Amino acid sequence: MADTKMKIRAYSLEDETAVIELWLRCNLTKPQNNPKQDIGRKLKVNPELFLVGVIGSKVIASVMGGYDGHRGWVYYLGVEPAYQRNGFGRQMMEAVTEKLLAMGCPKVNLQVREDNRAVVGFYENIGYQVEDRVSMGKRLADN
Repeated sequence: MADTKMKIRAYSLEDETAVIELWLRCNLTKPQNNPKQDIGRKLKVNPELFLVGVIGSKVIASVMGGYDGHRGWVYYLGVEPAYQRNGFGRQMMEAVTEKLLAMGCPKVNLQVREDNRAVVGFYENIGYQVEDRVSMGKRLADN
């Protein structure tokens, strides 16, 4: 599969089912995160930062970016398990960070769930560093 060409394009409404199924196979969802609602919310803010990677007509990757004028964020990077370790995750990250840079974004942040530590090496290999931070959150709405 390494020689298969992936095309990266903007998410479209027709991708919803395929993207949600991809997220489930990649274990990116949690009970508190309703993927349909997350997609709906994303489409209201910087929808151009929601990208999918396709081979033929099959969605094999996704990434969701955000920018608030101060920092960029990356969410929901997922690559179909059968296509992992072929550079597609790197390509998706490059595509979303290029878009963030074009918007004037000076720094990109992302968070890795404690139970998904295996991906830390991937992010380190593409230039991200573990930073001394305490991640805090407050749920404002139940999904």
